[in-house]
Amino acid sequence: MAWVNLVIAGLFEISWAIGLKYTEGFTKLWPSIFTISTMSISLYFLSQALKTIPIGTGYAIWTGIGVSGTAILGIILFSESAALSRLSCIALIITGIVGLKLTSP
Repeated sequence: MAWVNLVIAGLFEISWAIGLKYTEGFTKLWPSIFTISTMSISLYFLSQALKTIPIGTGYAIWTGIGVSGTAILGIILFSESAALSRLSCIALIITGIVGLKLTSP
């Protein structure tokens, strides 16, 4: 269950990171409420996952899911660069996430 919690935490991290773009510096009410809510949910699930997953592994995977997911959604939603070098770096992050999962209890 800890790994499921960690994936959920990572997905909510993507949500709040994307939500930050829509808050416009926390000047828009509903996007700000959404972002703060998803931050809280993400941290809750991360805290549950870290009860059994080592902190270094859990935190790295949580941020990795957030970084790669946010970068991919940035390409899709905000027309950010999809250069091969950028996509290669995202692939390296995902490879690291998988490697950490495979080598952790």
